[in-house]
Amino acid sequence: MFSSWKRKPSSGTEQNSLSRYRRTGISRLSAPQLFVLSFAGLVLFGTLGLKLLPGLYTDESLGWLDALFTATSAVCVTGLIVVDTSTYFTLWGQAFLLLLFQLGGLGILSFTSLILVSLGKRLSLRHETVTMNTAEIAPHVEQKHLLRNVILFTFGIEAVGALLLYLCTGPQVGWREAIWPAIFHSVSAFCNAGFSTNSDSLMQIHSNIPALWIISLLIIAGGIGFLTLEELYLLQREKRRGKRFRISLHSRLVLVTTAVLIVSGIVVFFLLEWNHTFRDMPMIEKFHNALFMSAAARTAGFNTIDYSQATVGTNFFTILLMSIGGAPASTAGGLKVTTLAIIALVAWSRIRGRTHTSIADRTIPESTIQRAIGLFAIVFSLMTLSIFALCIGITQDRGNQDFLAYMFEAVSAFNTVGLSMGVTSSLSNSDRILTICLMFVGRVGPLVFAAALTPRRDTSRCFRYAHEDVMVG
Repeated sequence: MFSSWKRKPSSGTEQNSLSRYRRTGISRLSAPQLFVLSFAGLVLFGTLGLKLLPGLYTDESLGWLDALFTATSAVCVTGLIVVDTSTYFTLWGQAFLLLLFQLGGLGILSFTSLILVSLGKRLSLRHETVTMNTAEIAPHVEQKHLLRNVILFTFGIEAVGALLLYLCTGPQVGWREAIWPAIFHSVSAFCNAGFSTNSDSLMQIHSNIPALWIISLLIIAGGIGFLTLEELYLLQREKRRGKRFRISLHSRLVLVTTAVLIVSGIVVFFLLEWNHTFRDMPMIEKFHNALFMSAAARTAGFNTIDYSQATVGTNFFTILLMSIGGAPASTAGGLKVTTLAIIALVAWSRIRGRTHTSIADRTIPESTIQRAIGLFAIVFSLMTLSIFALCIGITQDRGNQDFLAYMFEAVSAFNTVGLSMGVTSSLSNSDRILTICLMFVGRVGPLVFAAALTPRRDTSRCFRYAHEDVMVG
């Protein structure tokens, strides 16, 4: 139908319009290129805003490089900062940062798509490919409804989170003073941005257990992805109607793997920090701070302890969690929990001598397995190269300093987490440029970024060479 429509326009006017559309640069962009350019445009918008808008700073404005760094960190929902957000920015400056990580968390194309749908216009195939690709993963979820619910979930969850945080922190800091921090931290937590209106992140509320629970749940909700949130909503709706509803394998892997990682993190952090950063805390606070660290380490970038004072084991385990990240189609970065789950399932299947990888009465396609393995190889290579580049900078500029701190920084930037051992502000200009690149590539995704740089292939000329085996292991 679509090809026939292109060959036989109904009128000369439509044919001329189609010809003009074909000549535009945007029509020749692939879906990955359109996605990457949308984030690049948002970073540019943020950088110009931080430099040109009045009233954002309490003192002099940021330099161009620092403005680019801060805008990239906000748009890529990372949370690494070169200046203190609480003291360097005015209320309007903090609001502008909130706007940036809200847009970055949702994705600028999601807003564009929502506007098009609200106007009654059908999305182009290219635009649908960029926003949500759920037809094969969850065919029972309609893209139009999912796109609408993305906005409803986001603002609904953030509003509830802000209200609850306001009620938890109001008695301590004052009801009027608690309004803006509650809103800011709720949006930052759900978007997994890690920005805070406090100079010490959330260290001052480490004993406020209700607030820790609320922020942890906001982080988890943002990190499991919009598709999983939609399926959980549909599950509850169908249960109320007395109907059965099967959650997709994607969402099952997301929920199970997330739960395993959170429980593992609680145990590890609880034991490793028992007599260190948790030393002066009561037992109940130790548990809840371990819970918070486990939830925040993979995605958010908030901290209730000083990671520069934590044990080496804690910092290394945090690096592992940061590398995993959250779920696909979420506000989190990282390798993604589904990638980890697939690689683990492949290993288990091969150990048992099975040629196919199956779970929950479903077989995972071989193309998905190859994509997961390829993503793991790319992420591992990029993180290794970035750590090596920072090591060169340490040797030349800073002398014999702690290698773990800069490894921590590189992994945090690439996986858009935002945790730091306190070295962000001391990075050289070249290291800041490297960190900016890491945050951007980590946010759009290394596979999408690589696809955006790759020219379209002529599939008519594709061919395959003869097979020849290679020994492995």
